[in-house]
Amino acid sequence: MQKNDTEYCSVCVDIKDVKAFEEKPLWKGKDAAIIGISALLLLTGLILEFVLMEKNIATVLFLAVALLSGHEIIRNGVSYLFNAHFSIDLLMTIAATGAFLIGHGEEGAAVMFLFFIAEFLEEHATDRAKGSLHGLLKLAPQTATVRRNGDEKGIHVHDIHVGEIVVVRPGERIPLDGVVVKGSSSVNQAPITGESVPVSKEVGSTVFAATINEDGYLEIEVTKGSDDTVLSRIIKLVTEAQKQKSESEKFIDRFSKYYTPAVILLAIGVAIVPPFVFGMPFNVWFYRALVLLVVSCPCALAISTPVSMVSAITSGSRNGVLIKGSSYLESLGKTKVVAFDKTGTLTEGKLEVSDVVVTNNLSKEEILKLAASLESHSEHPIAKTIVEEAKKEGLELHQVADFKSMAGKGVVGRIAGEKFSIGSRKLFNGLDVIFPEDVASRLEDEGKTVVLVANDRESVGIVAVSDKVRKGAAEVVKGLKERGIRVEMLTGDNERVAKAIAARLGIDEYHAELMPEDKVLIVGEELSRKYGSVAMVGDGVNDAPALVRADVGIAMGAMGSDVALENADIALMQDELSKIVYLIDLSQKTSSVVKENIFVSILVKSGFAVFALPGFVPLWLAVAVGDMGLSLAVILNAMRLSRVKPHPDTQA
Repeated sequence: MQKNDTEYCSVCVDIKDVKAFEEKPLWKGKDAAIIGISALLLLTGLILEFVLMEKNIATVLFLAVALLSGHEIIRNGVSYLFNAHFSIDLLMTIAATGAFLIGHGEEGAAVMFLFFIAEFLEEHATDRAKGSLHGLLKLAPQTATVRRNGDEKGIHVHDIHVGEIVVVRPGERIPLDGVVVKGSSSVNQAPITGESVPVSKEVGSTVFAATINEDGYLEIEVTKGSDDTVLSRIIKLVTEAQKQKSESEKFIDRFSKYYTPAVILLAIGVAIVPPFVFGMPFNVWFYRALVLLVVSCPCALAISTPVSMVSAITSGSRNGVLIKGSSYLESLGKTKVVAFDKTGTLTEGKLEVSDVVVTNNLSKEEILKLAASLESHSEHPIAKTIVEEAKKEGLELHQVADFKSMAGKGVVGRIAGEKFSIGSRKLFNGLDVIFPEDVASRLEDEGKTVVLVANDRESVGIVAVSDKVRKGAAEVVKGLKERGIRVEMLTGDNERVAKAIAARLGIDEYHAELMPEDKVLIVGEELSRKYGSVAMVGDGVNDAPALVRADVGIAMGAMGSDVALENADIALMQDELSKIVYLIDLSQKTSSVVKENIFVSILVKSGFAVFALPGFVPLWLAVAVGDMGLSLAVILNAMRLSRVKPHPDTQA
């Protein structure tokens, strides 16, 4: 059995181990054979000693069991001792050796045998964590069909260069990240994003390795090599995250360093004081000291936190959430306030025409047509939005003469010889054109940007443009508040727009007209001082300073953003706000499982220690229940975290 190099049980996963890992049935391999042979020898020895009364032969068999199943445990224990480390292996070696010395060979053999099983099962649980990442790695095909010199060839993905064209047919997995240059299809992106609904892809769309081409023919220009795809980077980042330690894990590590030597000293005291001070039987108290050594082994306590964190981080990666370390997961569970950026986070960051209001005898279509004709000569984002809306409606634009752009105000031009103007209120200051102020104010109070349209005599209409609120945003805000978390919004937008969006979504408080440095001050000083731990959610680029300053920075839509994927503490692989509530649930559930594991470990260990002193706990039971059974219980409890899923009530 390959043991970890760390002093205590470890569930960290190395990327090389992931690549080399091959999932095997539990009862196959060398370790399973050792367990089978040792069990047969132990059973034979018990029959010889207690049924046939052949104690000497039985002792030989018990020694064989101890050496067969415990040779690596003994070697590690002695090695640690020479390096001045007090390990679990050393405790077990002392306990087994002591049992043989006082004539309890069956107990010594049972100690080694049961501890070997405990280590074997614990390693199997660790391999399951490795296997979940290995499963992700296996999703990407090893070969791809590449078009070279007019021919299609099957090439290993490592030999495909950026810029080459790969062909993906219906039902095949996309081999590498790239851009569609021919064809269209629906692509299942669940391996990367966790979303179950296929996404439509056409020429110009970005696609990712390991995603599944559902029903169309695609030709894809490769943009990233096999070691630089989003999938491979996710695996590397999750692997690194599993190696990082939270504050709870660091505390357990520090505690264990002092705990084990203290247990050894206590056991020595139990073995020496009663016989030599009070004249009690040495064999009895030496045996009880051995039991105390075994039941006090801190293995279950040592793995209680890391196995939970690994399970949670892996669960997150399978649900489209990349958590960069257990410390961030732990911090998120303490969060009292979540600050959201507005544009691109709570809203889609894409303008749309929301209202066309008639103020004279023209139709809505004619007003939109006039506005789009004038704006077609402008590069302003609002102008482009109005033009796109007219094209969507199938409107044919007018020819514009004498076009003039007035920076920060609007544009002017002639259509069929008549002068028309479109823009903000500033454009019409000092003119006699009168617009219905009540209508304009109402639209602005709703968080919309108002564009006024007029001829040279009177107003003809109003076009309102707004940033579309992201689907499910209101449900996410509600979900967070139900969990006792305050929600605030930070935006560079104006007061009216911010107020309207905040009211619509039920946000507790908003901060408008902010510069990037203002957001940093609010997150790092104001919110932190008032509420303690702060999480910031943004697009990962414009909000980078505030994301870094927050206790936990969460970036949206990292699947297409290298900056977000690399720099955020937690990255949502797609623009799905519901994953914020899922993250809070996962963090809080992880914290709960960690506390349960630590509490049960301490309770069971303490109980067994108390009953060991009066002699109520035999050595084999101390290993079977107090060590092996408890470790398995801790691992199984941690595995429950893989079942935490995004809540349907917060889905878009």
